Amino acid sequence: MNRFGINVELKHIPPLDPEFIPLMRFNRAFLAEASKPVGIAVERADGQVAAFRTFIHGTPEMVQADRYYIDRMVKTALWLQGGFKVYTDDRDLYDYLSGVYCQGGEREFDWDFMASVFEQPFQVVLTGQVPQTKDAPKAIGGHLEGCRIGFDAGGSDRKVSAVVDGETVFSEEVVWFPKVNADPDYHYEGIVAALKSAAEHMPRVDAVGVSSAGVFINNRTMNASLFLQVPKDLFDAKVKDIYIRAITDTFGDVPYIVANDGDVSALAGAMNLGENNVLGIAMGTSEAVGYVDAEGRVTGWLNELAFVPVDANPEAMRDEWSGDIGCGVKYFSQDGVIKLAPRAGIELDESLSPAEKLKAVQGLMAQDDPRAADVYSSIGVYLAHALAFYFDLYHYKHVLLLGRVMSGKGGDLILSTCKAVMADEYPEIAAQINPTLPDEKFRRVGQSAAAASLPEIVK
Repeated sequence: MNRFGINVELKHIPPLDPEFIPLMRFNRAFLAEASKPVGIAVERADGQVAAFRTFIHGTPEMVQADRYYIDRMVKTALWLQGGFKVYTDDRDLYDYLSGVYCQGGEREFDWDFMASVFEQPFQVVLTGQVPQTKDAPKAIGGHLEGCRIGFDAGGSDRKVSAVVDGETVFSEEVVWFPKVNADPDYHYEGIVAALKSAAEHMPRVDAVGVSSAGVFINNRTMNASLFLQVPKDLFDAKVKDIYIRAITDTFGDVPYIVANDGDVSALAGAMNLGENNVLGIAMGTSEAVGYVDAEGRVTGWLNELAFVPVDANPEAMRDEWSGDIGCGVKYFSQDGVIKLAPRAGIELDESLSPAEKLKAVQGLMAQDDPRAADVYSSIGVYLAHALAFYFDLYHYKHVLLLGRVMSGKGGDLILSTCKAVMADEYPEIAAQINPTLPDEKFRRVGQSAAAASLPEIVK
């Protein structure tokens, strides 16, 4: 496989996606001949910085490869850690990045998204001294005492758990359609209904934790795909504080925390395994990712790997929200299954919702249909290459795989394929990590139970 003059060799290719080019393997091949040092940094809230030194070729014939490599690196840093200001010490890269991260530029979505989330104008800065890395991880969750509610807002279903002194006494899943509803009252009423349903199974409510797709700052919703159809004026008026209103309107002044579902999946993994240094990946409507470090802290990063590129194939599937191609959401979510099913010869009824299409493929897998097996084994190959890439980003020890895509026989095949490919393609990484699945019940509702542990009850 060749892209921009960079030759990428693979041992394992997804059976239903022969043009797949793992970004990590492209990066390795690119760096093998690159020798011009450059510095890149991304600044996010409170002066935190993600910085890295790398290399480019710096020659006219390799300018496309250099730009593509740096574009993917900056894109990764932005969605991994977040930020509104990109620094570089290379004039050519500054000119290039300024031309794509701007209104009308190729990365306008990222430019606008980050400016909105951090409420700062997005900037590209040329500097002689790139800032150094600065992080501020913090402890979160793991509180079990009292009567708690955990709510997990997914794009296809919402889950809620009632937890008393660490024991789940009630769990419920309800199908809903937040992504296609423009009225925020639909979302509000669904959240309140779930909270009341859980409260009926406890003598009182001491605290509420919320796990939700999106970016949250001080429990406020800064951006979330769940509210994709809500107009901006209604988003600002009714969505930014939607979880806060739902909790306080229903229960009054109780402790609460609203957290990104990726961080909660990582916390669920740490609680399930009894160990830290856990990467949690929930494959459902999207790819939700979080990380608990070796000290049991969350990093404060965005961890939005759904929008981190994993495929360098120029014909990779485009994400309808960000407009970019080759990003994790089209590989590690129900979209990935739906994308691959027709290639395997599975015809899906277009009148079905995405969740129902996933169930159709899962039904075939339960019957050991070889076409469905090809879908899941392809995702297993994707995952092997992506976990190697993610290892470079996080240096995790455990990875817990959650979400509907990982349910049933399909999830088992994804995991077994992933482990086999990693052992052959990346033996040095495979020896250091432990990809695991929780039990079936935990896969589906464990995240809501972990969300219940988020708030601390101050006595």
